[in-house]
Amino acid sequence: MKKVVAAKLHGITVTDADLNYHGSITLDPDHCDEAGILPLEFVEIWNRASGARISTYVIYGERGSRCCVLNGAAARTCQVGDEIIICSSTYIEERHLVEIKPRVLTFDRENSVRDRMFYDCGIKDDGTMTFAVRVGSPGGNAT
Repeated sequence: MKKVVAAKLHGITVTDADLNYHGSITLDPDHCDEAGILPLEFVEIWNRASGARISTYVIYGERGSRCCVLNGAAARTCQVGDEIIICSSTYIEERHLVEIKPRVLTFDRENSVRDRMFYDCGIKDDGTMTFAVRVGSPGGNAT
């Protein structure tokens, strides 16, 4: 089994930090639904400003709020206004890599979705792997 990217929220802005909450990251369910991130799912968080890397679990905030709130100990790793990358992962057998199409959302400073894309792996006739970043959604509008 290989650990691979399942979904990514790239460049989302931290809207709040709550040190006194009991842990996690609070995200807008609309963003999670579109990317394929579930409540209670563990995610990796990478702070683009500081380089801090942490792991925590997702809880849903208010739908449509565009929130991104670091809670508990995670609140110490980011400042309001920092851009972060949130990445979920899954374990698959290598031969199934071509079947998954991880969705990636990028954001503007107000946490509105700017771009929708997905990762696309394939296998050439000679057995070598291919990789492309495609615009749109898997099974939908892609280039």
